[in-house]
Amino acid sequence: MKRALVVALLAAGVVVAMAACSSPPNPNPRAHQPLETVAVDIPRYMGRWYVIANIPYFAERDYVGTHVEWSLRADGRIDDIFHGRKNSFAQAETTYHFIDTVKPGSNGGEWSVQPFWPIHVTQLTLYVDPDYRYTILGYPNKKLGWIFSREPMMSDDVYRSLIARLDAMGYDTARFRRVPQSPEQIGKAGFQSPGQRE
Repeated sequence: MKRALVVALLAAGVVVAMAACSSPPNPNPRAHQPLETVAVDIPRYMGRWYVIANIPYFAERDYVGTHVEWSLRADGRIDDIFHGRKNSFAQAETTYHFIDTVKPGSNGGEWSVQPFWPIHVTQLTLYVDPDYRYTILGYPNKKLGWIFSREPMMSDDVYRSLIARLDAMGYDTARFRRVPQSPEQIGKAGFQSPGQRE
């Protein structure tokens, strides 16, 4: 009974926090264009991906050096482990473990992510390059989005090309901020600055 109450309270907290995470209207003329997923070779997609940029939101805000580790489980689901350091590279690394399920019939492009029972959220793979070096993830309402890379650093040219893809999909790309993957990137133009609000 006590466990059920804790789960219910946590679920309510997530719903309230997400509801409070308001965002301005999307000015992109393609804002109402539905997002389309791409086919994903799931075994090839597994491994480490660095968070190069995202639309900042409560759960990842103020984290630096973030990356995820995806690994295929024996039951066909995916262990999804988030790694990051809160506020500073000097802080100890924090990890969060999620369990993801690939939606049947989606060709690997749509996942159900379970932060904890009974909460599930939809994650869409919107792009992956032929060599599986870069990928773009999003949510159906376009209020959340991520750019990932196999390497912690990304050239400005590649970054701009991925932002252009997001623009073509109808995202408000002005809301994206790069995530510092080294101390030197903190405070640079276009990068998130831990502890500061825009």
